[in-house]
Order: sequence, then C-alpha cells, then structure tokens
Amino acid sequence: MRVDSEPRVWSVGALCLAIADTLNARFNPVAVKGEISGFARAASGHCYFNLKDDSGQIRCAMFKRAASALGFVPRDGELVEVRGKLGVYEARGDLQLIVDSMQRAGQGDLFAQFLKLKATLEAEGLFEPSRKQDIPAQPRAIGLITSLGAAALHDVASALQRRVPHIPVILAPASVQGANAPLELLRSLQQLVGWQGPTTNASPQGLAVDVILMVRGGGAMEDLWAFNDESLVRAIASCPIPIVSGVGHETDFTLADFAADLRAPTPTAAAEMVATERAQLLGELDAFQEELASALNLTVDRMNQRLDWIAGRLGRPSSRLSDQTRRLSRISQAMMFGLKGQVQRNQQKLQRLAESMPRARQQNLNDAHRQLQNFETRLGLLDPHLVLDRGYAWLTDEAGQALTKVGSFQTDQRVTATLADGEVLLQVKSQS
Repeated sequence: MRVDSEPRVWSVGALCLAIADTLNARFNPVAVKGEISGFARAASGHCYFNLKDDSGQIRCAMFKRAASALGFVPRDGELVEVRGKLGVYEARGDLQLIVDSMQRAGQGDLFAQFLKLKATLEAEGLFEPSRKQDIPAQPRAIGLITSLGAAALHDVASALQRRVPHIPVILAPASVQGANAPLELLRSLQQLVGWQGPTTNASPQGLAVDVILMVRGGGAMEDLWAFNDESLVRAIASCPIPIVSGVGHETDFTLADFAADLRAPTPTAAAEMVATERAQLLGELDAFQEELASALNLTVDRMNQRLDWIAGRLGRPSSRLSDQTRRLSRISQAMMFGLKGQVQRNQQKLQRLAESMPRARQQNLNDAHRQLQNFETRLGLLDPHLVLDRGYAWLTDEAGQALTKVGSFQTDQRVTATLADGEVLLQVKSQS
C-alpha cells in the first residue's frame, strides 16, 4: 500500500522568500508593457502605480534613483514599457515589479534616434549657451510659426493681444506634425528671416521681425518628432533672429528647444516672454514722464535764479555805462603817466650814454698807445745788432742766405761777415 508523503510546512516569511527566489531565477530581469493606473509620487521621491491590460494587472514600485532619470512625467492611461525585477513584498504577500527604467511604448527607437542626434549636434557646439542671442525687450514685430488649426495659435494670439496689442504679429503657418511638418517649419522660418514689412516713420527701412515664436501644444514623442528634424534644428541654431521655442508641455523636450535662444515651458509662456505687458510699459512711461517733468521744473527754477542773480549784477544800463566810462578814463590816465615816465627814463639813459662815450674813447686811445710802446720795446730787444755788439758775427753766402752750420760751408767759398759796425768779406780755407 502506497503511503502519501506529508507536505512541508513553511513559515509565511520563508514561503515568500522561496517564491521570490523562484521568480528571480525564472523571470528576472523582465520587460513588461502595459497601461499606467493609479500613478502616485511619494514625498520620498519613490513612485507607485499599477500596470494593466485587458487580462490582468501588477503592482509596481519605482524608487527615487530610477524615477529621477525619467525624461517625462508618467500619466494614468499612458502605455509604457518598463524593465525591472519581479519580487514579493513580504509585508503584504503581494507580487510586485521593481521598475528600473520606463519609456513610452513604441518610442524606444525614436528615443534612441533622439539621443544619438542630440549627442552629435551637442558635440558640434550647436547648443552652447555662448551661441544664444538676447531676446529684445521691445520688438518691432513678432514672428509666429505654428499650425493654423493648433490650439497654441489661439493661446499665443490671445496672450499677445492682451499684453502688447500695439506690436504687429506676423504669422507664418506650418504643419507641426506629420511627414511634411519639418519642411514646412523650415520654409516658414526662412520666410520670417527674409520678411520686410512696410516702411514706417520709426523704421524708414521697413518693419523687421525682431523675435520668432515657434510653438505647438503637447503630445507624445512621435507627435513632436518634427521638431527633432536635423535640418530644422540647424536652421534654428544659425538663425540671425532670436527664436523662442514653446513646444509641448513643461516636461516635453525636443532638439528645437536646445537649439533655440530661449525655451518656454508652454506656448503661452513663450508669448509672455517676448511681450512685456502694455500696462507695465505704460506705468514705466508715466514714471519717466514724472521724472522728466520734475527735472524740467528744477532746471527752469535754477535758470530763473541765475537770471535774477545776473540782473542784480547788471543793474541799470546807464549806471553800468557810467562805471565803464570812469574806468576807461582811469586806465587812459594811467597809460599816459606810464608812457611819459618811460620817455623820461629813456632820455636820461641816452644822456648818460652820450657822456660816457668820449671818456671811453680816450681811455681806449691811451690803452692802445701803451700797448704800442710795449710792442716797440719788445721788438727792439729782438734787434740782431744788439747781439753783434757783444762780439758775434752774422755770416751769409753770396746769395745772402744765412750760414749757421759747418756743413753749409765749402772750401774757397766767399762769405760775408756782418759785424756791429760793418761787413767783412771772408774766404773759407778749409773745414775742420
């Protein structure tokens, strides 16, 4: 007779752990596709929700680290694909999926393309903050690119009409979704760049678009895909006119947002960013007017005060003329006295010069006479006859040339010897 074995008796906790181990070995990691239901984000940052389809549902938990990496905000009813690990929450004995990553269903390839193109354009520097242009505070005209049937058109037009009804808005319509959208968006952008409005007094060369709004409402990634077109993104980055991108909701991002000079969270916010409210401008204008009036009044008061001071100094014209006449008379007398004194001084100086000239001439003659006598005395001392008186003779040849050296004499040469009282003719007998 067969005896049935008794089943093992488990503790609840041990059974839950054993089930968790089995699930982990059999299924993990696991990828699940389903619709979000009951999505909630706790204060801790963890997210809790259910994934369901027509035949079942499963509890899910997504902890803070994984939730912070999400590129969108999950919403109830949204179809998503998640990856994670199955387990058992022992406290309640519930089956739960710990989610490591999440993406919208069917968008895996699109998101991969998005990241790849983003990395390429970012490496080229198209998203650098240094390339961004400033948004003008008071544009002459605002360009608007969106679909004629889009709710964003109504929102933006209403905001601009409310805030800046005085600024012209130039609409360049284009599809914002579908296969033709990228090309239409690019053409509309080129039209606004080349647009030149009618001539005005303020702008004699024409009314130019100073800022461009590119907007559309929210949607799934595939709905916004036209704004990830490479040609459009490059055109936005190189556009000479500042561009404000208002595509989708605050949690939606496109490459056009990164390339634009400014990103707005919504189309309405984009309109508000380029349109300082008219009431605010009028208030600032009133304040400027008050400051100008105050400054003008202060200037007039100061000028009146200065005019009173000048009038006090000027007095009556006849009195002023009499004062000037008396002053001119005093100056004339002073000039006459000064001129007369100068003439007298010059005459006295001339007289002294005339008196000193004969004395100076006589002194010069005496000095010259004494100098001449001195020269005569010194010249007499150089007379050669004074030397001859002391027994010396002066010898010359027949040509009258002085003979001073023995080598100058020749045998039988005739020589003249000049003595103190006459000359003697000599003949050289020999040389020693």
